[in-house]
Amino acid sequence: MIDNAIRGMEFDEYLDTIRRFTDDELIPGEREMVRLGHVPEPLVRRMAELGLFGITLPRGHGGLGWTVEQQVRLTFEFTRASVVYRSRFSTTIGLVSQAVATFGTDVQRERYLTAMANGDCVAAFALTEAAAGTDATAVRTTARRSGDGYVLNGSKRFITNGAWADVLMVFAVTDESNGALSAFLVDRTAPGVTTRLPEQMNGHAEGPIAEIVFDNVRVERDAVLGGTEGSGLRQAMRGINHARTHVAATAVGQAARLLDEASTHATRRHQFGQAIAEFGAVQSMLGRSYAELEAGRALVLDCAREFDLAGPPKERISAAKLYCTEMASEVADRAVQVLGGEGIVGDSPVPRMWRDVRALRIYEGASQLHERNLARALPALLASK
Repeated sequence: MIDNAIRGMEFDEYLDTIRRFTDDELIPGEREMVRLGHVPEPLVRRMAELGLFGITLPRGHGGLGWTVEQQVRLTFEFTRASVVYRSRFSTTIGLVSQAVATFGTDVQRERYLTAMANGDCVAAFALTEAAAGTDATAVRTTARRSGDGYVLNGSKRFITNGAWADVLMVFAVTDESNGALSAFLVDRTAPGVTTRLPEQMNGHAEGPIAEIVFDNVRVERDAVLGGTEGSGLRQAMRGINHARTHVAATAVGQAARLLDEASTHATRRHQFGQAIAEFGAVQSMLGRSYAELEAGRALVLDCAREFDLAGPPKERISAAKLYCTEMASEVADRAVQVLGGEGIVGDSPVPRMWRDVRALRIYEGASQLHERNLARALPALLASK
């Protein structure tokens, strides 16, 4: 439940609250999170009390009603801490809530949105399958009519929050003649739904993604998002464009923390009688990282402002997601290089973050997908200038 004091804050006061929460609780809590192998529940409750599950939702649905630009500025702050923290509420604030808010029926909005904003209903976005990753049209999970409802069969993988979500937004084929997708809101504890966590995660280890199997799962007709079959792909893209904007901002937050860690190390580490920050090679890595970080920050902020003015600018969102995630990986690699042996051995957060940011180049569309889509859109984009 969001603390009433939070609801009364103006944005700048709220931003400062989240900045202090990041510095005073999230970053210091990283070692305990790693030791436990998951985000401690007291911190999850604090995230809910501070409204982090509700930053994208309107106040009429229990959220805080911040603009996309404000959401991006908040993301810059809380993602200076481990991205695993963000993953606990990311699918709720972006992928699922935005689709429900935009396309859901009045009953669906009433049932889910306030609970999502309060952190009482964690959501997961179940689209990806073994044969349907970058190609979302290759989904094989089916939802066949049965009486007044449907029966779901199939499997999903790489699903963030899939093992502990309360509700799953499941994309399934409802017309096998043309492959048309529909979205369903499914209780994770429904009979026939099983989840399995991976044995190993190479990054995001404290927030493992799940495989989900649907074996003759019965859902009622009112589980169809918006009550309309065949709109699943369009509904998915509403959440995906929002999520891609947040991922771009996440990459900026991670790069800022990595650069801070590398710069601090460079001033403290001495070789040949001086701080390594005095060496030209190290200065080159730090200076370039700062320039690229600021370019990414400006790009995603500008993208968010356009989102607020005219709706999601999908090509610019794609460009921001591509650039910022690639940039964060470059900054992470340089940070490891600056730390030298301590970037490989020891308890510095840098090598953990290096692994974590690598996944951002795959989440919400691999970099190569965005490169392809932007190249295809380029004639129209250039003509509009």
